[in-house]
Amino acid sequence: MLRVHFTAEDLARVRVAPGPDPMWEILLSLHVLRQRSATPVFGTWRATVRTTLPDDARWLMRLAPPVGYSPDFLTPTAGSCALDAGIDAVLSTPVASLRADLAQLDHQHRLDQRTHLLASGDVATLDSLGEALRTYHHRALAPIWDDIRAVVDAERAVRARSFLDGGCEGMLAALHPTISWAPPVLSIESRFPHRDIHLHGQGLVLVPSYFCRERPIMLRDQSRSPVLVYPVARDLHVASAGKRSLEALLGRTRAAALGVIAGGCTTTELARRLGISAASASAHATVLRDAGLAVAQRHRNSVLHTASALGVELLT
Repeated sequence: MLRVHFTAEDLARVRVAPGPDPMWEILLSLHVLRQRSATPVFGTWRATVRTTLPDDARWLMRLAPPVGYSPDFLTPTAGSCALDAGIDAVLSTPVASLRADLAQLDHQHRLDQRTHLLASGDVATLDSLGEALRTYHHRALAPIWDDIRAVVDAERAVRARSFLDGGCEGMLAALHPTISWAPPVLSIESRFPHRDIHLHGQGLVLVPSYFCRERPIMLRDQSRSPVLVYPVARDLHVASAGKRSLEALLGRTRAAALGVIAGGCTTTELARRLGISAASASAHATVLRDAGLAVAQRHRNSVLHTASALGVELLT
C-alpha cells in the first residue's frame, strides 16, 4: 500500500498533466511488450512493434523490466508533453543519480557492460541511450500517438468535470478503483512494500497514461518531483472502436476536434493540432457547440473551447 500524505498546500497544488507524457509512455509500453497478460488488450500493437524494433532499441527493454523496479531517471519530466525535453532531461541526469538508480536495478537483474558504462555517466553510452529512446518512440509510439493523445484528452475532460463537481478531494477519490481518499491521506493499492510519502507542500502531478495497467504508480525516489501515473479508463480496443464510431457519426476531422477540445484549447491551438486553418477550426468548434457537445468561453483575447458533459460522455 502507498499512502500519500497531503497538506492543505499540497491540495492546492494538485494538477493534471496537460497531455500524455512521452517518457512515461515509453517506459510503460516497454513493460507491456514483455507482459503476456497484456495480450488481450495490446496484442496487435505488441505483435507489430516486436517485429520492427531495431536491436539498439531492445536495450531499453533490459533497462525497463516488466516486473519490479524500473530506473526513476527514465521518467524525469513529471507530466511534460515534449519528447525532446524528456530525452534531454534523461541525458542530463547527475551521475550520482544514474549510479543509484542502476544499482537498485542491479539488485533484481544483473547489469550488462553497456549498462555499467551508463551508470558511470559515459558520454557515448548516454548518447546511445538518447538515440534508442528517440528510435523507440518513432517506431512504437508515434504511429498511434494521435490515439494516445485523444484518450488522454478525454480523460482530462472527465477529471475536469470531477473537479468541478467535487473539488480536488472529490477528483482524487474518483481517480481509480484502487485508490481511496481519507483526508489527508490518499491510499493506493500496490504490489510493493508499504510506503508513506509526504508531499511537504510540493503538490502532486496526476499523469493519465495509455499504457499504465491495473493500478497507479509513483516514483520510488522521493527527492524527485511527486507524480502519480494512473491508467486511463479505456483500453486499445475501446479506443479504436470508439474512434471509428465517432468518426462515422461526426466525420473524421470533427471527431478529432472534439477529442482535442476535450482537453481544453483555444481556436488557434485547435487549428494547430488538427493541421487546418483557424477559420475551419472555428467552424468545427461552432458546430460542436451548437450540437451541445462543446462550450466556448471568451478569455481575454481568445476563445477557450471545452467539452460539455454530453461531449465528454460521447467520448468516453
